[in-house]
Amino acid sequence: MLFWFVIIYWAISVGIGLYASTRVHNTKDFAIAGRHLPFYMVTATVFATWFGSETVLGIPATFLQEGLGGVVADPFGSSMCLILVGLFFAAPLYRMNLLTIGDYYKKRFGRSVEVLTTLAIVLSYLGWVGAQITALGLVFNVVSGGEISKLAGMWIGSVTILIYTVYGGMWAVAVTDFLQMIIIVIGMLWIGGEVSSMVGGVGVVVEHARAAGKFDFWPAFDLKSVLAFTAAWVTMMFGSIPQQDVFQRVQSSKSEKIAVWGSVLGGSLYFLFAFIPMFLAYSATLISPETVAGLIETDPQMILPRLVLDKAPLVAQILFFGALLSAIKSCASATLLAPSVTFTENILKPAIGHKLNDKQLLLMMRVVTVTFTLLVTLYAVNSKASIFKMVENAYQVTLVSAFVPLVAGLFWKRATHQGALLSIFAGIAVWLATLIAGPEDPLVPAQLAGLIASLCGMLAGSLAPQWLRWHPEHGDDGHQRLHDHAAAQTHHVGPQ
Repeated sequence: MLFWFVIIYWAISVGIGLYASTRVHNTKDFAIAGRHLPFYMVTATVFATWFGSETVLGIPATFLQEGLGGVVADPFGSSMCLILVGLFFAAPLYRMNLLTIGDYYKKRFGRSVEVLTTLAIVLSYLGWVGAQITALGLVFNVVSGGEISKLAGMWIGSVTILIYTVYGGMWAVAVTDFLQMIIIVIGMLWIGGEVSSMVGGVGVVVEHARAAGKFDFWPAFDLKSVLAFTAAWVTMMFGSIPQQDVFQRVQSSKSEKIAVWGSVLGGSLYFLFAFIPMFLAYSATLISPETVAGLIETDPQMILPRLVLDKAPLVAQILFFGALLSAIKSCASATLLAPSVTFTENILKPAIGHKLNDKQLLLMMRVVTVTFTLLVTLYAVNSKASIFKMVENAYQVTLVSAFVPLVAGLFWKRATHQGALLSIFAGIAVWLATLIAGPEDPLVPAQLAGLIASLCGMLAGSLAPQWLRWHPEHGDDGHQRLHDHAAAQTHHVGPQ
């Protein structure tokens, strides 16, 4: 019965996504929904995109093992990312009226920086999308009672999500995200109430977790622990900011105000609701301690699904797995679309050399989406990392390469093309050197060392004599040119 409810829900959501594709008429509709999304839909797509498999399966498993300090990256870092985007980045980026985040790097720093940052951004999505596809395989395997293998479930999930994403683009993502946010909220609250009644109330669970030390958040007061804690926090808080999926939600908004407050509210809601799966998972230690003991070392991601299947009534099971699938689908569709759009716009389109008409560019975006889906599914099939680690590790590459050029380009007038290039190369070089040739347990984590190197590269490259040759728009007047462009768009933010 549970399996057929899941199949029906899955089919309905795919149908809704395909219906939304009727609103796609050009590349702007496909990439950023024609900049027509209202406030409630922007909030929903921000929330639903980030409320993924790691939120329902990965974070609770990590919380049981490491406590609150172990989940500093997500939800603490990830929700702060969305709030920071809304407060500091949404307005200036929205005024530029660009199609991709790569377009920003091109206008501010030139073609070479555009290519390098775009490649880093696209690469970072392998881990995030891979985590969602891995979770899809797990869910189909569980709800089918083992009749569908995890491998088959991964392929079924990725192909069906691809169907509506490749046709509907950002419109399909936004419409299905709105539906899925409703399912997530209802499902999480319902199953939370069911589990709470089994253990004698929320207060019982909270007090038990407090007594067990699970609410210890801050690290031990020594340099190594503080650096590790800081690295985990900034990886998702800063590394997630220069991402196409975040940029798409900003650019898809109907107005600048919606772009700002949709991000802030979506991030705040994500932070609040991310604690429900943690509450559910810890409740499992009181309801079924033998199950938790058996899974905690072997497959902790299965603790919450196992609890629901073994202890919850059918209605609660349907709502839980409906919410879980909603979380995964919304996250996967958005993260399949984002890298495909930016790779097409910022790598393939300029490389082809001749001008493409809009219809040809739209077709190319769809072909790239299919190709990326195939590659990321193969990556997920062969990855051995946990869902939480796949997501956390995904943002290290953008943290060390794309974050500093984005911030410096927006808020430091003296940032130059030379500084951006040195920032990218220094950040990636130090990060890789620490990972590959550094000690197994370094004092300074690789991503934090890379971020520091990236910042130093930006400062040194921008303040040093300009020893690189480039076109005039890559010089010190790049900042002024960029803001002249943004000012020109302030009074015309509709489709062009």
